[in-house]
Amino acid sequence: MADMLLSTGVHDTIPSNYVRPENERPHLDHVIADANIPVVDFGASDKSQIISQIEKACRLYGFFQVVNHGIDAELVKKVLAITLEFFRLPPEEKAKLYSDDPAKKIRLSTSFNVRKETVHNWRDYLRLHCYPLEEFVPDWPSNPSSFNLPWDVVTRDVFGSYCKQVRQLGFRILGIISLSLGLEEEYLVRVLGEQEQHMAMNYYPKCPEPELTYGLPAHTDPNALTILLQDPHVSGLQVHKDGKWIAVDPKPNAFVINIGDQLQALSNGRYKSVWHRAVVNSNKERMSVASFLCPCNSVLISPPEKLIADGSPAVYRSYTYDEYYKKFWSRNLDQEHCLELFKRDRETCPDAPTFPCPDTPT
Repeated sequence: MADMLLSTGVHDTIPSNYVRPENERPHLDHVIADANIPVVDFGASDKSQIISQIEKACRLYGFFQVVNHGIDAELVKKVLAITLEFFRLPPEEKAKLYSDDPAKKIRLSTSFNVRKETVHNWRDYLRLHCYPLEEFVPDWPSNPSSFNLPWDVVTRDVFGSYCKQVRQLGFRILGIISLSLGLEEEYLVRVLGEQEQHMAMNYYPKCPEPELTYGLPAHTDPNALTILLQDPHVSGLQVHKDGKWIAVDPKPNAFVINIGDQLQALSNGRYKSVWHRAVVNSNKERMSVASFLCPCNSVLISPPEKLIADGSPAVYRSYTYDEYYKKFWSRNLDQEHCLELFKRDRETCPDAPTFPCPDTPT
């Protein structure tokens, strides 16, 4: 099945199994240019201002960008360079890593979940679990050789350092989000348990007919927090707000932060897990590196008493992350918000209104 990888060749036409029905296409001419995207300066001296900015961004948008975050710019450049080099490996090298098993923690694959999809997405990706590093690094790819060093040395020096710094940034952001909810700074990091961490190194080849397909269709992230490194030269990320799609153009030395489904549940619906999608273009290939912080599988997801003590009932029933993640992967990516299946009113009123994917016709 490795012959399904898009990165193994040049495409003059788009295969029919990538073409979306007319009413599910991205309609790129309706997308709003990057405007009023929240940007938070983590180098600001006024912590209360940072807390206020993040509270507003989480409540109104479900995403924001951070600058002056402390992750070295040269390290970021190396991560992107190695990512591109990997996807330019010969097909026989990439075939060694190919798998369509969603449970496999280190795999090269394509689209999203080819076992369930009827229409595929214009994307290849390398998934690497990276916490704890010492457990997973030995199974990371052994090719390519980069910067005159073997891949395994590079991953320890470059990707290993990157993973550690991203994790530290993620914990710092979770602390600020805790404070913005009126909780103690350590609350979210503590209740999420020993968080797993993995990366998706995404590659979106040039597409001859980008208006017919997606890199990834509209979806929310099932985890707690996503830290996205965008290609600095090519736009493709779009987020949904107020019934419209907004392009999130790359900002120099910035990371895009997505609130995941678990933070929406833990905040009792105050903060939004944002619908977002990736579109492709015919002129340039594009990359991104998404890092995901995920609750421990056995952790019980339930809002803190402080957020329901004022008479606001819990929006979602309690569940483990393991239960949620299995449900997420049992469905198509662009179905209704997975959290809808965990709403309390579903238990007493199964016909309660739902919130479908914004690109799916109702």
